[in-house]
Amino acid sequence: MSKKTIKDIDLKGKKVLVRCDFNVPMDENQNITDNTRIVAAIPTIKYLLENNCKVVLCSHLGRPKGEVKKEFSLKPVAKELSILLNKEVIMAEDVIGEDAKAKAENLKNGDILLLENLRFHREETDNDPEFAKELASFGEIFVNDAFGTAHRAHASTEGVTKYLPAVSGFLIEKELKFLGEAITNPERPFMAILGGKKVSDKIGVIENLIEKVDTLLIGGAMAYTFFKAMGYEVGNSICELDKLDLAKEIMEKAKEKNVKFMLPVDTKVGKEFDENTESKTVLSSEIPAGWEGFDIGPETIKLYSEELKKAKTIVWNGPLGLFEFEQFATGTNSIAKILSEIDAVKIIGGGDSAAAVEKSGLADKFTHISTGGGASLEFLEGKKLPGIEALQDK
Repeated sequence: MSKKTIKDIDLKGKKVLVRCDFNVPMDENQNITDNTRIVAAIPTIKYLLENNCKVVLCSHLGRPKGEVKKEFSLKPVAKELSILLNKEVIMAEDVIGEDAKAKAENLKNGDILLLENLRFHREETDNDPEFAKELASFGEIFVNDAFGTAHRAHASTEGVTKYLPAVSGFLIEKELKFLGEAITNPERPFMAILGGKKVSDKIGVIENLIEKVDTLLIGGAMAYTFFKAMGYEVGNSICELDKLDLAKEIMEKAKEKNVKFMLPVDTKVGKEFDENTESKTVLSSEIPAGWEGFDIGPETIKLYSEELKKAKTIVWNGPLGLFEFEQFATGTNSIAKILSEIDAVKIIGGGDSAAAVEKSGLADKFTHISTGGGASLEFLEGKKLPGIEALQDK
């Protein structure tokens, strides 16, 4: 971790602007359905309170696209934070308007203010310097703790760092520690499990990991593009016909690098995209016409489990089947269960795989579950993240 954190800077009694990731799912009545991201921000906020800071929190929620929309208000987040911290979180009616400024002005040491949704202003995603400057006026120090948006150069992640000393909070520190060490200095054997729909979504990740892993295990719908590239029929399965050459190249490269490249040997197929569709298990080389692949089969689960038991570091990104439908969640849940029992560094790289592990109730058995979807992916691709690059070096 070459970036400064809140422990490397004198914060006592200072006014601190904190970028959090409170982009949480809500139901139609604006009840928060999963508070994981809010809980993840608590250690940083508590540390600032212990240092007698005036704390100004900011975040986006959803995609209001530069307009004020009531359903994207952060008010429910302020309520949830107040409960979790057992302390009132003052809610501003706007972002950089009169109300926010007046409330920020009146903060006493140990007070917390939450600004309204940053994306009510188009200037946020445009990284507008004037907007960033206004935002920066809410603090003497800037703390970025929103890993989920660190891959974007927005006013609240990159712009403000031009006006304030910028350091990371504990969440970003943790993300960089686990994801960073897994990629640059893993204990071996190092294995990666990649799932999800498309090879095209994960090209960068696959290419970067092939340089580093000992074994790459493929699942999810992207497997069918590899099958097709091997000359198999894939029925009605999702398949990127324009990526067959790329799939061949990836398999060639794995061979060159001496990376064990594992594909499902059997597949659970369904008649149609429906929770209760008729289904059966077939050899991956024999997916029948009119059927669609939705999960890895029992033989694959067995083979993958045996391989993973040898690992010392495991990174998993993307579910291995259509885990939203119970009958096609077996592959993802079985691998989650096996991983929960293995003694290794186990990292879930955000997004749907994180949701699947949370759903399986095994989240506490993993070393680290990343809070960033796109950011985790870009980090695993080896890309530099603007929100991280902008922080002060140690």
